[in-house]
Amino acid sequence: MGEAEWDVVVIGAGPGGGSAALHCARLGLNTLILEEHEQIGIPVHCGECLSEVAVQNLDLKLPEEVISLHVKGIRVLFPNKIEKTLTEPGYVLEKHLFEEWLINEAVKEGATFKASHKVRSLSKKFKLENQFSNWEIGGKGELFPITAKIIIDASGVAGISSKILNNSNKIEVIAGYQYEMSEVKNDGYLDFYIWPKYAPEGYVWMIPKKDERANVGLVTTKKKDKVKSLDSFIQDTYLNSNEKVDPPWRKKGTKIKPFGGTIPISGPRNNTIDDGLIMVGDAAGFTSPLFEGGSHLAMKSGKFAAQVAEEAIKKNKYSKIELKKYEKLWKEEFPPYHKILKGKKALYDLTDEELAIMASCMPDEMNGMSTITKLGVGVKILIKKPKLIRKKVISVLLSFGYSRAKYYGW
Repeated sequence: MGEAEWDVVVIGAGPGGGSAALHCARLGLNTLILEEHEQIGIPVHCGECLSEVAVQNLDLKLPEEVISLHVKGIRVLFPNKIEKTLTEPGYVLEKHLFEEWLINEAVKEGATFKASHKVRSLSKKFKLENQFSNWEIGGKGELFPITAKIIIDASGVAGISSKILNNSNKIEVIAGYQYEMSEVKNDGYLDFYIWPKYAPEGYVWMIPKKDERANVGLVTTKKKDKVKSLDSFIQDTYLNSNEKVDPPWRKKGTKIKPFGGTIPISGPRNNTIDDGLIMVGDAAGFTSPLFEGGSHLAMKSGKFAAQVAEEAIKKNKYSKIELKKYEKLWKEEFPPYHKILKGKKALYDLTDEELAIMASCMPDEMNGMSTITKLGVGVKILIKKPKLIRKKVISVLLSFGYSRAKYYGW
């Protein structure tokens, strides 16, 4: 057989794909990025946040033009008007500009980018009966068919490779929707409301942006009409006099409507590799389960994928066995999904009253809580409402801890 045209083909130009392509190109790999849409990053699917910890961890230097607002951290708001802060600096991005910048950085390092290229088929090629050689990729676009030694699937929650190859378990998803709103005052914190009245088994957010713009959104597993619930939250709160506006990336003159997308919520896929294949980001099921932060995980998994791809290409061996190191890397570093999911489930079992009691026992600043402070919180809860211990409220507190920036929470 002839040599594959590309060392690596990255499917998808979101954060995971952009990171994978950038790091592959930095390592000298012959890299092609395929994006099915005409424009990078449009439509925007997420809240657009990224912590400073993430930026440092990913070896990025963000240009100011992709940053909408420098923020101080996160504020969590509970029933009975109880507020707690988690102070850790970060950014609200203009996500479409950030994703475009990330791809441009990869191209500067030597990668090739092609928009309007939709993958429709993946076919394994073999040197011998059981010796994997490369992939042949079919689809709609001028470059197809394409051959590659390794595919990095960054195609989002649907996971094009999983869909075509049936090589991994299905993942549970949830839909999140948000409006962009104007004249929203802020003090530099991202607001997350644990408010079952509007978002049972979910939360509402207000993510501030420059020029007093803000993303106001909601995610829930229970409400059939999520947009109606979001509208009710806006109408019933301080936001009721604020105007919904078109985000800057949307074509002017269209009807103002919420935007968003589906988010994986059940943890990683059982299998994130195959012969010559690595799944990253949402395609692999990587999100932080409590508040569904995904950009940091997506980009770090892209970096891991590039490292493993380089080693495999140096050896000229691309089998699933050779790519096992990828799973070892993310399992060692990414947060304990089962612990966070356990806490998340316990959180959703709490009533408004119980949420308020739990929150009242927590310190006003949740960042850097010592072991003694955590024990003190447990004692306060035990005194105020012993029943909460039986309802696994300690798991809830642990899940909040594992949702911090250093644990890939945002």
